[in-house]
Amino acid sequence: MRLLTHNFLQSNVKGTEKGYPLNIEVTTIKYEESPVDKEFLLNLLPKVNYNALIAAVKQMSPHCEEPLPELPETMDVSNTQQNQKLDDDTIANLHKVLFDVYLVEGWLICPDTGRKFPVKESIPNMILHEDEI
Repeated sequence: MRLLTHNFLQSNVKGTEKGYPLNIEVTTIKYEESPVDKEFLLNLLPKVNYNALIAAVKQMSPHCEEPLPELPETMDVSNTQQNQKLDDDTIANLHKVLFDVYLVEGWLICPDTGRKFPVKESIPNMILHEDEI
């Protein structure tokens, strides 16, 4: 599961008030380099919750063989004009964390209820049990 995917997932367990962003418990991570598509990234960036992305990077970094790239601690990704001025290194670093780092095995954990959703073979299973609907 890419961090891009993680950025859009939330817990919908009955009674959950704060099911986003999900915490990450890592068992296995994979890094698979892909070509950077600057235009695609810049179009996607305003849809990303940057604070959730930074939190996810911090949770996964200790489990990576090579350190994940440094990202600015804060960034207003909703400002499309400002995004156009991002330097190539920042674009490459954003691309790497959003598209090239995969959670292969592990858990996504609801910050409100503690419910653990398994991730197996890079696929998150967000299906709720009958009593959670």
